[in-house]
Amino acid sequence: MATGPRYKVAFRRRRENRTDYYARRRLLSGQEARAIVRRSNKNVTIQIAEFGMEGDSILAAASTRELKAMGWNHSCSSIPAAYLVGYLAGKRAMKAGIEYAVLDIGMQKVQHGGVLFATVAGMCDAGLEVPHGEDVLPDEERILGKHIDEGIEADLNSLKEKMEAE
Repeated sequence: MATGPRYKVAFRRRRENRTDYYARRRLLSGQEARAIVRRSNKNVTIQIAEFGMEGDSILAAASTRELKAMGWNHSCSSIPAAYLVGYLAGKRAMKAGIEYAVLDIGMQKVQHGGVLFATVAGMCDAGLEVPHGEDVLPDEERILGKHIDEGIEADLNSLKEKMEAE
C-alpha cells in the first residue's frame, strides 16, 4: 500500500465498491426523481427517491418480497419477477404524482436484456417515463418467462391484473 504525504485514501463506500460518487453527483445535479434499482441473489428492490439536503426521501417503493404476499410462487430474482416489481413501483410512483424518473443502478454490472432492464420495462408499461434505449430491454418472451416455464405467463398476467385493481 502506498504511503507518504501525497497519498490519499478513497472514501470508505468507494473502497467497498458501494458508491460511485461521480455517477451519483451527475444523477443528483439533474434534480429529477431517481428510480433506484438494487438486486441481490434472491430479491429485487426499487425505490423512487428525490434528493434532499437532509437525505434522500423515498416517494414510492416496491420489492419482490411483496410479490410473494400477492401469490407469486416462482423465483423472485428472475426477469418476470423483476418486470412485475417494476410495474408495481411504476404504478405506485404514478399514484404519488411522479411521471418521470432517471434510472440509478449504482455499482451494478450492466447486462442488456437482464434483470435490471426488466424493471425498466415494467416501470415504462406502468406509465412512468424512464429514459432508456430500446435495445437494452429484454425480449417479450423473456419478460413473460417462456424461457423458464410455460406456467409463469399465466401467473404473471393474473398478478398484473391484481396490481391494476389496487
